[in-house]
Amino acid sequence: MVGLSLISVPVSATSVAFEERMTISTSAPAPPSAPASVSDNSPAHRIASVQAIGPILALVLASAYFWWKTDTFMTVGNWSTVANQVGYLGVLAIGQTLIILTAGIDLANGVSMAMGAMVTAKLAMDSGVAWPLAMLAGIAVCAFIGFVNGSLIRFAKLPPFIVTLGMYGIAYMAVHVYSNNQTVAILDTSSPLVWLGRSISFGDASVTYGTLLAIALFAGAGFVLTQTSFGRHVYAFGDNPEAARLTGIRTGRLQISVYTVAGVLYGIAALISLARVGAAGSEAGQTENLETITAVVIGGTSLFGGRGTVIGTMVGAMIIGIFRNGLVQMGVRSEIQYGVTGALVILAVVVDQISKQKR
Repeated sequence: MVGLSLISVPVSATSVAFEERMTISTSAPAPPSAPASVSDNSPAHRIASVQAIGPILALVLASAYFWWKTDTFMTVGNWSTVANQVGYLGVLAIGQTLIILTAGIDLANGVSMAMGAMVTAKLAMDSGVAWPLAMLAGIAVCAFIGFVNGSLIRFAKLPPFIVTLGMYGIAYMAVHVYSNNQTVAILDTSSPLVWLGRSISFGDASVTYGTLLAIALFAGAGFVLTQTSFGRHVYAFGDNPEAARLTGIRTGRLQISVYTVAGVLYGIAALISLARVGAAGSEAGQTENLETITAVVIGGTSLFGGRGTVIGTMVGAMIIGIFRNGLVQMGVRSEIQYGVTGALVILAVVVDQISKQKR
């Protein structure tokens, strides 16, 4: 009896230990504790506040400066001119915003737009294709370029910078070969291809239909990003791709969709640019990649993904347009204008970097 009692003790202890281990291994991990609240006076809070009001403050200060330096800047007619000049750039910047929100980047958006405009113009003017089909073909080409970019990033696991830089060269070559280095003009001023370049007057202001379309696209993109599951998935993916995947978001499909939608927007920008200029040129779109990135970052969207708004991008695009217009009125050379744009984007990225480190 004593022997049996001695044996039973360790067996019972082993059983208890085994049950405890099983309980520990199968129980769900405790949820992470909520982060400590950030004081309203903390550096992170102050920097976030600057990012929220910074674009509007920069817009006001830039306008005040050029108002002081020139006699014609602060007029209704000049402001409508600025809005018309940045209409196509704003639509390009919407697509760039979607991509940067996913922590990506698109260096080929400008030449993609040039390719879409060239396809539309050549099909309509040289091949006699009906204008609705020519427009759809131009948009489809831009969408296809975006789809290829997204697919390479998703399946080949290549960095967006490398993929879109390579696509920049490919699209640049394609538009030159397809156009034979020629500019295709829309000679018929009554053609629907230039309808978006026509203006509607509001007192002293004259705004093109292309600019009104750009404003509508900004409103639509803002609604999609804030009120739909697609928009919430974009923010979630940009903030933490792995966490987004674990919550059930199809991250691969989302990436491809974002680049494809951006391509559609580039195609619409191509139509606005084509209507405004009245021609498609093989040299068009070479600097719009830098300008759209500048507009997006100045507007408060983080290059690290997950934070930003299209309203901020719209303000950023207007800042770019104001600097262009004001510096031209002051007689500043174009080389210096590019330098000012570069300085603005560096400053915005520095603020974004500091904000990321303080969060």
